[in-house]
Amino acid sequence: MIFVTLGTQKFQMNRLVKAVDKLAAEMEEEFFIQTGHSSYKPENCGSQQFLSKEEYKAKIESCRMLITHAGVGTIIEGITAGKPVIVVPRLKDMKEHVDDHQLQIAEAFSNKGCVLCCSDADKLKKYIQKAEKYDFQPYEVKGGNIEDIVLDFIDIFD
Repeated sequence: MIFVTLGTQKFQMNRLVKAVDKLAAEMEEEFFIQTGHSSYKPENCGSQQFLSKEEYKAKIESCRMLITHAGVGTIIEGITAGKPVIVVPRLKDMKEHVDDHQLQIAEAFSNKGCVLCCSDADKLKKYIQKAEKYDFQPYEVKGGNIEDIVLDFIDIFD
């Protein structure tokens, strides 16, 4: 199952929902879309406007691939779960957000090899095929865990 999530943004992302719905009719693959505030209702795959935290976590764990808007939390959650992640950033020109910061986020993760960045939802099938063989890199947190830093600092007084 390929899980597609659009987060909780107040903006629609109909182009991604339409593209996935079209792929669901063409491919022998199960898709599930968390549609958020998109108005397009998919006909060829499962969908729900929003998921509970538990349902969302279960979808991340059970999917074989994650397609997401460029929400940093979702991207990191997918990478941490070891899932191939394709990021389709929300674009200002499509009235999906107030600016193009999601494109910058998607490109930053893509430049590190952690995700594939697909700005054109009509090319999503090509990206799904590419993700099947892509060597995704782990996301490395620079600076370490803040709890370890604080505990190490406290230890100098022992």
